[in-house]
Amino acid sequence: MAIIVAELSANHKHSIEIAKETIEAVAESGADAIKIQTYTADTITIECDNDYFIINQGTLWDGRTLYDLYKEAYTPWEWHEELRDLAESLGLLFFSTPFDKSAVDFLEQKRVPLYKIASFEITDIPLIEYTASKGKPMIISTGIADAGDIQLAVDACRKVGNNDITLLQCTSSYPAPVEEANLRMIPNLAETFGVKSGLSDHTMGSAVSVAAVALGASMIEKHFILDRSIGGPDAAFSMVPGEFKKMVEEIRIVEKALGSIDYSLTEAKKTSRMFSRSLFVVEDIPAGGVITEENVRSIRPGDGMHPKYFMEVLGKKTAMELKRGEPLTFRTIK
Repeated sequence: MAIIVAELSANHKHSIEIAKETIEAVAESGADAIKIQTYTADTITIECDNDYFIINQGTLWDGRTLYDLYKEAYTPWEWHEELRDLAESLGLLFFSTPFDKSAVDFLEQKRVPLYKIASFEITDIPLIEYTASKGKPMIISTGIADAGDIQLAVDACRKVGNNDITLLQCTSSYPAPVEEANLRMIPNLAETFGVKSGLSDHTMGSAVSVAAVALGASMIEKHFILDRSIGGPDAAFSMVPGEFKKMVEEIRIVEKALGSIDYSLTEAKKTSRMFSRSLFVVEDIPAGGVITEENVRSIRPGDGMHPKYFMEVLGKKTAMELKRGEPLTFRTIK
């Protein structure tokens, strides 16, 4: 089954109570995990307002400086332990995205079980190598990466002996257009790089995530918010509890429907075969009578000979008298 991850991100409005209520709602929605982000404005960028540091890429955050955005969006580090304990008490896997070495060291103290590398950090090979060196599963989003970037990131993990890698197909637009989801990348990532693969989904709605599971995604990540009216940098493209719960239910249905490759007949199929075609007598035939296309036909139900024998039995004689409505069997033919 796919691991379904709810991303808290900045959807807490700097209130630990909102963060805790969100985690409780995540558990009720049927998710498997809650993910946070571990950085401060100072660990991810610098306070500067020249053109390099002002966002101007056609995003929800255009016009703001990077420092201002991350100062609003970060999750206070002093919350981590309390949020982890709450999540684990509710049966959720709790993990984080570190954005520098100090965050990795901090998270190691908090005994997180795995790490996520964000799309925009996939080129930070020293960070990936350092994080992977802790020996825990690595989840890496590929939203801004080409094949070379992905290979470098995978190699960085393997260089330090970490082969537990999941690559997430990701479109780094917020929200992401459905036509740019490129879900066929999910099985290709797994095959090309010899890893597990999944989806970090920024599209609206649940259809893309559900389809991703049908294509073999082993992990689905989606932003989660108690109520979009809370506001914040990620509110517009985050799922509310009811939407997230419906997505989880749909994913679990799809997983059941995928089943396994099995050509054998189940009991249900065997029962249904009574409605299949078979060879039946449709006109009375005396003993020794000749079987013709007029007195024997392939019809429902399935209690007679297989229709594949039809041409073979034409012209043969019956071993006994046969009445209309009787199944044709080998013992009834000379």
